[in-house]
Amino acid sequence: MTSKILIAFYSRGGVTEALAKAVAEGAKSEGAEVRMRRAREFVGEEVMKKAPGWLEGVQRMNALYEAPTEADAEWADGIVFGTPTRFGSMTAELKAYIDSLGGLWFKGALVGKAGSAFASTSTLHGGNEMTITALYAPMAHLGLILVPTGYADPVLFKAGTPYGASSVSGNIGALPGDDDLAVARFQGKRVARVAAALKTVR
Repeated sequence: MTSKILIAFYSRGGVTEALAKAVAEGAKSEGAEVRMRRAREFVGEEVMKKAPGWLEGVQRMNALYEAPTEADAEWADGIVFGTPTRFGSMTAELKAYIDSLGGLWFKGALVGKAGSAFASTSTLHGGNEMTITALYAPMAHLGLILVPTGYADPVLFKAGTPYGASSVSGNIGALPGDDDLAVARFQGKRVARVAAALKTVR
């Protein structure tokens, strides 16, 4: 049985987007149907212009990806959240999307589906693991079955975390390396497999 996977992510300059694409590739390799959705800003262009490349990234990515909706989460058998770190936690943009799922929480509509997370940060030890595990709390409230990467593939001994894929951009917006992307692909495969198995018993 195949699964349907929602990858709901926020990315400003493309680093987290690159991880999201790799997660999607991994899920698709298991036959999953994938929806990639980018959370939206709630600040205006004047604010975005203060950070080099922010507005340009928004315009490019918003043309490629729809905003995530409640319907996307209900459609999915598994949900993978992706975010850059913001002071050791997820971005406000992704949190706003998660907060919008209260109606599904009330109905128990996401109970028993697979849930996973990945993150990126600018600096080494900048909070990747903390950010991923911070996402475990809302996923638990939503009733998702947590799917970490563990050390279930040899590439996890070279990159990523046992909680989910990650990368460090080094304050220069460096894109994820080959090992980072390999971990993300593995994560996508793992979530797709678990989501398919859970689907048979939901």
